[in-house]
Amino acid sequence: MTPARLWRRRPAYSGRWEAARLSPFVLTVLIAALAFSTPREIAFSRLLPAAPALAAAMWPVLPTMVLGAFCLLLMIVLSFFHTDLGTQYTSAAIIAVTLAAAYGSHVRLQREEMLFQLRLVADAAQKVLLRPLPRRIEGVEIESLYLAAQEQARIGGDFYEAIGTPYGVRLLIGDVRGKGLSAVGAASAVISCFREAAYDEPDLRGIVHRLETTVTRHSAAFPVQDQPEHFATALLAEIPHGGDRLRLLNCGHPPPLIERDGNVRVLEPTLPSPPLNLAALIGDRYWVDVVAFAPGERLLLYTDGVSEARDHTGRFFPLPDWMRRQDTEHPRELLDQLHRDLLRHSGGRLGDDIAALALRRTTALDRGAAGAEG
Repeated sequence: MTPARLWRRRPAYSGRWEAARLSPFVLTVLIAALAFSTPREIAFSRLLPAAPALAAAMWPVLPTMVLGAFCLLLMIVLSFFHTDLGTQYTSAAIIAVTLAAAYGSHVRLQREEMLFQLRLVADAAQKVLLRPLPRRIEGVEIESLYLAAQEQARIGGDFYEAIGTPYGVRLLIGDVRGKGLSAVGAASAVISCFREAAYDEPDLRGIVHRLETTVTRHSAAFPVQDQPEHFATALLAEIPHGGDRLRLLNCGHPPPLIERDGNVRVLEPTLPSPPLNLAALIGDRYWVDVVAFAPGERLLLYTDGVSEARDHTGRFFPLPDWMRRQDTEHPRELLDQLHRDLLRHSGGRLGDDIAALALRRTTALDRGAAGAEG
C-alpha cells in the first residue's frame, strides 16, 4: 500500500481528523501573518520551523517537504521587508527541521502500514475465531454482536458460537479470564472443541465435560507467567427440534434474558455449575435447567462486559430494564440498539470486551411469509 493510499485510509474520526490535517498549513499562515504585522523585534518568523515539524505527525513526505520549502520562501520574502532577522540562521533551521520531519514522516508511514497489515491479519483471525453466524437455523433467528474494549483491538477473550445439530440448535457464549493473546488462544480452543462436541454429544453435560478437558489441557500446554491457569465462564443452550423449550447449562456466566411483550425473565440457574477449568477445585456437578421458549419470544445471551458496563457515576448498565423497553422484533435491530445504548451509557469507553447473541423463535406467520417469498 502506498503512503498516499494509507494517508487516505485514516480513520473514522472523519470530520475532526480532516480539520486537524490542515493545522500545519494554518500554523504557517498564522506565523507569516504575525511576522508581517508585528515589529521586527518580536521576530515571529523564528517559529516557522514548527510548521514542518507538525506536518511530520500527519502528512506524507512530499507535502511535508513542500511546506518546508514554502516556509523557507516566506523567510526569504520577510528578509526584504525586515532586516536583521537572522535570516540565515532561521533558514538553516527550517531546512534542518524539514529534512528531519520528512524522515520522521517516512518512518511513521511505514509503521502505520505495518499496523494496517496487522489489523488485516487480526480481522482474518476474528473471522476464524468468531465466524459469521447463519441468520436463521431451524426456525430460530440469530444475530451476534462483538465489541472490543480497546479501540484498535479486533479479538479478545469473549467468544460465541451457534450450530444446527442432530439434537437441535446449540449455542455457546463465554468469557476467558484475562486479556491478550493468551485469552484469545484459550477462547479458540473452547470454540474448536464446542464445534466438534456439539455434533457428537447427546447431552449438554457431555459437551461441558469436553470443554472442561480442553481448557485444562490448554492451560497446562500454554501457561502464562502472571496467570498460572486459564478459566472461563460459559453458557451452553440447546433448542431441541420442534420443541417449545430451552435447555441451559450455566457455568458461572451471567444469566440470559427471555422477553415477550415487555415481560422479561432473568434465567438464573437453579444450581450453580463451575466455570471451565475449576471443576477440580469446586466439584464437577453440572445442572441443566429447562425453561419454556415459545414462538415469538426473544432470547439474549451476553458476556459480563454488557451487564457491567458503567457510566461516569459507576452505575451498571440496567440490562433487564433496558430489555423491557425494546419494542423491536428482529434480533439485528435489538443488538444494534444495544450497541448504541452501551456506548452512550459508558461515554464511548468500554471497560471490557462485549459479546452478545440475540435469538427469536419464529412464528407460524413468519414461516408463512418466508414460504410466500420463496
